[in-house]
Amino acid sequence: MSSSSPALARRLGLGDAVAIGLGAMVGAGVFSAFAPAAAAAGSWLLAGLAIAAVVAYCNATASAQLAAVHTTSGGTYAYGRAELGAWWGYAAGWCFVIGKLASCAAMAMTFAAYAAPAGWERPVAIAAVVALTGVNLLGVTRTALAAKIIVTVALLALAVAVAAGFAAPAAADGAFSGDLPTGVGGLLQSAGLLFFAFAGYARIATMGEEVRDPARIIPRAITIAFLIALAVYALVGASLLAALGSAGTAASAAPLSDAAAAAGWGWAEPVVRIGASAASLGALLALIAGIGRTGLAMAREHDLPSWLSAIHPRFHVPHRMEIAVGAIVVAVVAVADLRGAIGFSSFGVLLYYLIANLSAYRQRAAVRRYPRWMQVLGAIGCVVLAFTLPWQSVAAGAAVVAIGLALRAIRLMRERSRADAGHGD
Repeated sequence: MSSSSPALARRLGLGDAVAIGLGAMVGAGVFSAFAPAAAAAGSWLLAGLAIAAVVAYCNATASAQLAAVHTTSGGTYAYGRAELGAWWGYAAGWCFVIGKLASCAAMAMTFAAYAAPAGWERPVAIAAVVALTGVNLLGVTRTALAAKIIVTVALLALAVAVAAGFAAPAAADGAFSGDLPTGVGGLLQSAGLLFFAFAGYARIATMGEEVRDPARIIPRAITIAFLIALAVYALVGASLLAALGSAGTAASAAPLSDAAAAAGWGWAEPVVRIGASAASLGALLALIAGIGRTGLAMAREHDLPSWLSAIHPRFHVPHRMEIAVGAIVVAVVAVADLRGAIGFSSFGVLLYYLIANLSAYRQRAAVRRYPRWMQVLGAIGCVVLAFTLPWQSVAAGAAVVAIGLALRAIRLMRERSRADAGHGD
């Protein structure tokens, strides 16, 4: 690394890493992505989930292969710089930061939708961002402990919701009960939206500098967290289609609560709301930590202001970067739309994983853990899913990516001009 910023402390074991990644994935998808995905794919929702899972697994293995070699913070920002060059790394880091800032806002708003009284959603969402930023500032072991508690609560509530969904009277338009309502494009769009649910394993890779024995633990943690999340998503998707059908799922603001109501399990609705709140908080907690580590890596390389690379002397966290993340997310929550945030986030993160696949493809045979065809499939899948998202998300995402690339180009031109002026003297 090109900065004298001190290293982070290696305090996380396998269970900690799995909990952080699983907390990000479970919260990110179960309570927010199924409704818009059902609107796109109809009763073929589970087929969209399967496509998203294949692309996500290819991306997960690429990240695991890279993380075993590059054991520093930053995830694909660091991998892209090492394997493809500084511009590729910057593009990955920028896409990650903008996509995950949108994810933070989406998780805060999802929490408030389940936990806040009517009319208080935005203030409660902002309070959640401030509180969890504070938790992250206390150190990564606190983050891991909080993630374990939150994941446990969320999974127990999801078990109740799934049981209620399967106990409800069967809906008329269940899985694969008719033609695709919007063709193959709708199926792929649903896969792109559901990809949002799988992207949490990136949190594990971005924390490579804080994991003990990262070459062994990170690949295992990524795979374990991904497989658990996939099983949870499949059960949830099937239970929603059974209880509400595709039309009911698409129309619902809180489909898991509605599935419990359809079963006549009135007592289960508050349980599901507690689980949704816990899962969203778990995702938000892990997201703030992950963006903080990628931002730290970018600040060390001067791709973000270098003062953001400071490490707190007591708590060993990138405290300035995490405070900056919290402040930006508060601003986004004040104006954001939940469904728009999901599409924007998916676009940025799919481009991030495109670069991860390209980086893993370039790795030499001695460090290769997975065949190259998996990276080819992952890269193609990322491009296809990114550009079949809602056009508003694609347009906004492409514009913000272009702005980020322009900012780096301007900075480099200014640095060259100062260097030339210095040589002239």
